[in-house]
Amino acid sequence: MANNFASNTWPQVASRQSTVLLLPLGSCEQHGPHLPLDTDTQIAQYLCAQAALHNDRILIAPSLSITASGEHAGFPGTLSIGTAALTQVLIEIVRSADWCNGVVFVNGHGGNTDAVNAATRTLKSEQHNVATWWPRIANGDAHAGTSETSMMLAIDSSRVNMSMAKAGATQPFSQLETQLRSGGVRAVSINGVLGDPTTATVEHGLSLLSQLTQDLVIFINEHMN
Repeated sequence: MANNFASNTWPQVASRQSTVLLLPLGSCEQHGPHLPLDTDTQIAQYLCAQAALHNDRILIAPSLSITASGEHAGFPGTLSIGTAALTQVLIEIVRSADWCNGVVFVNGHGGNTDAVNAATRTLKSEQHNVATWWPRIANGDAHAGTSETSMMLAIDSSRVNMSMAKAGATQPFSQLETQLRSGGVRAVSINGVLGDPTTATVEHGLSLLSQLTQDLVIFINEHMN
């Protein structure tokens, strides 16, 4: 039986002894001139697929690919439904998934933080079994830099245009945070990049994806018993 949720019939889903539903949360937003708009979605989907290889309880829900990306307004291609709408969407999805044993939000986009946290609080107060997982990369850059570019090279190098890769704002996030919150990414980076993608490699991407997959598998095992 396929672990991709939407490819199954309802009797197939009903026949499972136990189901953990992974919901990939991506975005549709600029990722510099060298990465596709769905970079966050691609990474979240990849990690879910890899995690499913280690746990036969997992089904992967269709990704949410237009989420809360207001900080990228001003860049052509960015689409966003905002925090309030995303919060309610997440709540209703989990409420509707009462046939499964638990839901894990697998997050690929930091701009979803407020919505995910708010939805999780509401859902837990309603006694739903829901958990949230975020990728943690030591010394990783913030957006469309070495980390994300390396992972996309490893996932699908044909979708990365390294000839267009240029460094953006390379200051520590703490130095950019005030401007980012008030004016969005455009206020600190003309090309939309926070970091330096020019040093990205497939090998680094594979290493990061392996590390994140391991972290996600451990998280699921700990929170979805």
